[in-house]
Amino acid sequence: MSDFYVLLGPPGAGKGTQAEIVSGRCGIPHVSSGNIFRENLQNDTPLGQKARDYMEKGELVPDDITIGMVQDRLQQADCKNGALLDGFPRTPDQAEALEQFLLSIDARIVCVPFIDVDDQELIERLSGRWTCKQEGHVFHMKYKPPKEPGICDIDGSELYQRKDDKKETVEQRIRVYTKQTAPLIKFYDRKGLLKRINGSLPIEKVTQELMNVINC
Repeated sequence: MSDFYVLLGPPGAGKGTQAEIVSGRCGIPHVSSGNIFRENLQNDTPLGQKARDYMEKGELVPDDITIGMVQDRLQQADCKNGALLDGFPRTPDQAEALEQFLLSIDARIVCVPFIDVDDQELIERLSGRWTCKQEGHVFHMKYKPPKEPGICDIDGSELYQRKDDKKETVEQRIRVYTKQTAPLIKFYDRKGLLKRINGSLPIEKVTQELMNVINC
């Protein structure tokens, strides 16, 4: 039986960074829902075409299309020994569908690590980012400040703050995430699969906690 993992965490928790590290150490693919969508759209697959129809109308892509894309991805050869899922499932209904599908291919979810970070720290992490206008180099006012305020160290162009990084936008993203994900966290907690990870620790400590619970 193949073992799969679902990695949860709010925006700014460092989920992408940790997923890549864990994937490398465990020898299983990091399966990101965002990448799955992009690949289906770029390759103009039948499911990608259906998704594009909804997206062009400004409508949400139905669960059956999203689930279909994920199922196709999880049946690829590199996932035969398991995978680390990131960005899917997003709802208990998607989680139920995933569970049923995995059973059909003799696989299971064995652990759901949740990288938990205080809202205020998330806001500080995300709203401190500034980007250079010329090449898109990213700085952080606290963690990676430029040598000269407002100027990129690398190409000398002006730094600006993207709309997505503004404090009010960040706060809204966190509110949306919390509202959408709370039922999923409860779903996995009730099944005894949820493992809370202190995402406020240094990166290497978070990685160690993850490896301790995943135990791959």
